[in-house]
Amino acid sequence: MPGTTGTPPASPDAERCPCGTGDAYGACCGRYHRGEADAPTAEALMRSRYTAFALRDVPYLLRTWHPDDRPDEAEVDLDPDQRWVRLDVVETTAGGPFDDRGTVIFEARWRSTAAHADGAPARGVLRERSRFVRAAPEAPGAPRRWLYLDGELA
Repeated sequence: MPGTTGTPPASPDAERCPCGTGDAYGACCGRYHRGEADAPTAEALMRSRYTAFALRDVPYLLRTWHPDDRPDEAEVDLDPDQRWVRLDVVETTAGGPFDDRGTVIFEARWRSTAAHADGAPARGVLRERSRFVRAAPEAPGAPRRWLYLDGELA
């Protein structure tokens, strides 16, 4: 299916963040997307990446992907018919401010404007176990930051 890449549509800072915390986007994932702060935990990074998928923010997805597994921008093919509608964090292991690794199991619900052959709307749940690592500083004196390493369907 054809996808979209590039600059995401702006999400008004006052709207509720797609990640499901209930906070306003500007005070939640928006500050990570704008580069004003780094996610302090693996779960916060996972939530911000879910929001980036929902808003089609490919540059943020690439910036937070570990270089060992990071695809080229052209390989990130987001389905323009798919809309991410809800995120549930099922389990978090480690991934705190003083950890080097963490895992997050989550369920992301989606809907599509494309319909099944019977005309019913397409919808589903993606359940993934994602692994995160704290990366070495990019520059002397810079803090380590969380990066998405990989995930497997759970």
